[in-house]
Amino acid sequence: MNKLELISALKNEANISKSEAAKVVEIFFGNMADALAEEERVEIRGLCSFFVKNYKSYTGRNPKTGDKVTITPKKLPFFKCGKELKERVDYKERVDY
Repeated sequence: MNKLELISALKNEANISKSEAAKVVEIFFGNMADALAEEERVEIRGLCSFFVKNYKSYTGRNPKTGDKVTITPKKLPFFKCGKELKERVDYKERVDY
């Protein structure tokens, strides 16, 4: 499912206009991104949580030349699946077989 499909599903489920559904989705994802930019944890119970992980500097290799390269420290968003989502996905796979 992509963003447009999510907007369409929200429009149909909530019986609202497409522009209203798009605004809700933009507000939702915008606030999530803002919270992560402030290094706040975002938790959606039963689904997942997002948080920022700090990575230290390390020495890597350029895959093309094989030369050693220093990788600078960085912060990246990290996704952790919730228990209910894990069970739902696993259950769906077991039923399909």
